[in-house]
Amino acid sequence: MTAFNDEPATGEALRRALGLNRRRFLSTCTAAAAAAIAAPVLGASPAFAQDRGRGHDHGHDHGGDVLVPANKRGIILYTVRDATGRDPLATDLPSGFREVFKQLSRFGYRQVEFAGYGQHANAPGGASLESVQGAKLLRSWLDEYGLRAQGNHGFIPPSWPLTTADLDTFKKHLEIANILGMAHMGTGGDPTGSAYRANWDVAADKWNALGQIARREGLKLYTHNHDAAYGFLLDGGPLDAQGNPTRSSGIRKLEYFLKITDPKVVWLEMDIFWAHVAQYKFHTYTAHDGSTREKVFDPAGLVVRNNKRYPLFHAKDGVVNATNGMGYDMVPFGTGVIDYTTFFSRVGDRNYHNPMVEQDNAPSATDAGQSLTHAKIGYDNLAALRKRRH
Repeated sequence: MTAFNDEPATGEALRRALGLNRRRFLSTCTAAAAAAIAAPVLGASPAFAQDRGRGHDHGHDHGGDVLVPANKRGIILYTVRDATGRDPLATDLPSGFREVFKQLSRFGYRQVEFAGYGQHANAPGGASLESVQGAKLLRSWLDEYGLRAQGNHGFIPPSWPLTTADLDTFKKHLEIANILGMAHMGTGGDPTGSAYRANWDVAADKWNALGQIARREGLKLYTHNHDAAYGFLLDGGPLDAQGNPTRSSGIRKLEYFLKITDPKVVWLEMDIFWAHVAQYKFHTYTAHDGSTREKVFDPAGLVVRNNKRYPLFHAKDGVVNATNGMGYDMVPFGTGVIDYTTFFSRVGDRNYHNPMVEQDNAPSATDAGQSLTHAKIGYDNLAALRKRRH
């Protein structure tokens, strides 16, 4: 993927960035398919139990060329949600949090990001570990297998101003996060689904307040993006029938959010896949004067300008698809066309950022082991990233 500054660009530049000419489209799809076929495949539980693989490249930095240090290689558990959710009495595959932690550790992962605290009722600890006692049990398993909890896509109060019940629940989740040893706590959604500046102003007030509460508990509160959050803010021009602005200054929603939130209490996790989808989808806007302007999004450039605001990434890959409206189809990390070597090289601060491998579609209805297979592929490809030598 060609890197771009978030400045006016030509349509030809966008086409080059997205690889949508016929030759590039065919070559990238062929290469990605070949990589996926060549990737290691893990079968039933004996293969999982025996696999140590390349995952145990524990910190051999190969002369400083490694882009993601061993202790920063993580995965969000949403990727393997079918494994944590399956019945251990009905399978020989890893199931429930404890066995999944054990397997992820064998692959080489050293960090996990939670996506809630639920598992199958027959797994050790029961169906829900969303409690102080549940957190203590989870922490014991994390420690047992050398893993660190780095974040959670959990509870953000829907109310504003906060209700007493929401505040109490939020504080309970902060307590759970601290028991688990997290440095960060967050959510999988955007601060608001609105395109209007006034609504982002309200969201910023709410997140500044929540961030202050989290900071007092020693945690960094973060929000996670999908593509829409990097679309253009509607902040001027003629008003519609409801009194809302219909045109844009060219600033993106989360860029505006970054400017109006307190950098000491509000943090972000960039989902790099969805940021590239935003690059594909949101490259023109209608300016206040009614003209159409082009401005190609540069995900790495935004991180560079706000580096300490992005302690977490979702490392998710894709292959080009010019027909699905997004520009990409998700594939296991390292088997797609998103240029993670360039991305991680540009953003730097490799001992600060925490990349979490993610693949939304890793679970399979026909292959019970697929999500853990793809987790292994993702780890190996994350560990293999090296700086380019000039």
